[in-house]
Amino acid sequence: MGKKRRPKYIFVVGGVLSGVGKGVTSASLGAIFRSKHFKVTALKADPYINVDAGTMNPTEHGEVFVTDDGDETDQDMGNYERFLDVDLTRTNYMTTGRIYQTVIDNERSMKYKGRCVEVVPHIPEEILRRIKEAQKVHEADITIIEIGGTVGEYQNILFLEAVREMKLKYPDDIALVLVSYLPVPSHIGEMKTKPTQNAQRSLNSVGLHADLIVARGPMELDMIRRQKLSLLCGIHKEYSISAPDVESIYEIPLKMEDQDIGNKLLKILHLPGRRSFLKQWDAFVHQIKHTKREVRIGVVGKYFGTGDFTLADSYISVIEAIRHASWYHSAKPVLDWIDSEDFEQNPQRLKTLNAYHGVIVPGGFGTRGVEGIIRAIQFVREQKIPYLGLCYGMQLATVEFARHVLGIEEANTVEMDPASREPIIHVNPFQEKNIRENRYGATMRLGAYTAALKKGSVVCKAYGKPAISERHRHRYEFNNAYRKRIDDAGLRVVGVNPESDLVEIVELDGHPFFVGTQFHPEFHSRPMRPHPLFREFIRAALKRTVL
Repeated sequence: MGKKRRPKYIFVVGGVLSGVGKGVTSASLGAIFRSKHFKVTALKADPYINVDAGTMNPTEHGEVFVTDDGDETDQDMGNYERFLDVDLTRTNYMTTGRIYQTVIDNERSMKYKGRCVEVVPHIPEEILRRIKEAQKVHEADITIIEIGGTVGEYQNILFLEAVREMKLKYPDDIALVLVSYLPVPSHIGEMKTKPTQNAQRSLNSVGLHADLIVARGPMELDMIRRQKLSLLCGIHKEYSISAPDVESIYEIPLKMEDQDIGNKLLKILHLPGRRSFLKQWDAFVHQIKHTKREVRIGVVGKYFGTGDFTLADSYISVIEAIRHASWYHSAKPVLDWIDSEDFEQNPQRLKTLNAYHGVIVPGGFGTRGVEGIIRAIQFVREQKIPYLGLCYGMQLATVEFARHVLGIEEANTVEMDPASREPIIHVNPFQEKNIRENRYGATMRLGAYTAALKKGSVVCKAYGKPAISERHRHRYEFNNAYRKRIDDAGLRVVGVNPESDLVEIVELDGHPFFVGTQFHPEFHSRPMRPHPLFREFIRAALKRTVL
């Protein structure tokens, strides 16, 4: 037998500003190397003291993405799964808080055998241990590690120290990619490289040097800028990869591979070049670009506002799932963000929902805007507008139905009214103690659970099988004391967890499409393999004539 090849590692860091595109770049690299028939996995290193992303505010940090094994992670993990078409695990995610927690736990249990425990080397050692563990778990030839934040910050310096130590030990097995922004100031009209030069120097100050630069900006990188980056950042001019703004993130792997980024990185990693096989990806992007028919979807929620801006990242997996399903039907998705509080302040605005082919209420927490959501659900139910309710959207659909169809005027969720006399949605019995003791981190019903589907239901036909497994993230459940009454009245319980008898899915009789899921189907949607429920929701939406 031949000698087993050493695993290779690509670290992706960001320069100049946050949100520059490290996550999509990492995901795109993963897609490229998979097309070259390498086994690939991807990790996110978040520089937060939070142990996981579950306690982070979605309007500040974006969506909390949940893995099958129940880890609450950064939204970039969703990009990795979608681009690589894989299911990742908690081994693929780490935070500063998680690293320190492990090191302190090890110290308390005498795993360091009485030695002094220090930030260096013990924190970087734990970081590297986790990187190697993920590589082994997924048997990856190439492991891509995205380091959150921007070079030059204090927060991620220990992750960079781990890269330095690994590069020192395995110089031929490490590649460092800097994703940096090249602005074009409007009063100058010229792309500027100085911020990226400073980013490279910040890396130099911690003993690192980027091998390759992905140059983000509003336009293509020209030869003059390539020469500047080569001279002043100390890289070969061919190792500056132009990454201009694009209409769809799914164009990025093709744009990058047109510049042979894959083989350039393989050369840095001392591996022979390989041909890419991105024909299916190319056909997918071609379909996106040439789709003309529109499907208008209204997303009714609460996590949209952040100052004068709308933070769509709060629901990024929902957005991508809508897009995947729309493109599957050769339709162009047009999404509008609808603040549910508008319906509370002005109920007449509910009529604006007639302008949509379909309406989605995604997940959420808290009491703000809830009555507006319930009013919106009543409107789309009565007007027979296709509806998909996800988690909170399912729970509030049952509350709305109980109030306006069953006549239970005080029907509510205990999340909104803890003293409700008609708790259609109540606390999961396993969660009562957690809430009472203020234990919120990683204590929800998390990860993949099975559901048995009712034969002949819309949902069962969509999935094409009698049992499914989907990801959850919630603390409240449908109260089975009301189950028979809503089912008899036409809001059918068509999906149930066989172990706990908890309600997973409801659907409404006699409606073009009215489905609510306790789980988050959006987490399993893939670009070229849309989720069945989103696929059928869009199919129904396309049949509707907008008023």
